Amino acid sequence: MSITDYVTIVAITLGCFFFLAGTLGLLRFPDVFTRLHALTKADNVGLGLIVLGALLQVDTLTKAVKLILIWFLVIITSATVAHLIARSARLQGYPIWQRSENDDTNRFI
Repeated sequence: MSITDYVTIVAITLGCFFFLAGTLGLLRFPDVFTRLHALTKADNVGLGLIVLGALLQVDTLTKAVKLILIWFLVIITSATVAHLIARSARLQGYPIWQRSENDDTNRFI
């Protein structure tokens, strides 16, 4: 095995760890807003690491560009969907966590 293979294994393993952390955040955090935050941040980093590991193994520039485009599209869509879900939850009256320091969302809705 070459050093590239070892870096690929480490990157993909770390990516899976971030996916697992995001899933645990989804299950453990107290309200919809903190769950969304944990899930979108961890999944974007996890996918980025997995794409990085896959990029080290591709043999053509076309495949590398496709992987980067997929990652970029997932980042855009996950941020957009998280924003729409949070806005919808806020408009429907879902409460924020009681231990939150402040609530600045009322002035934006």
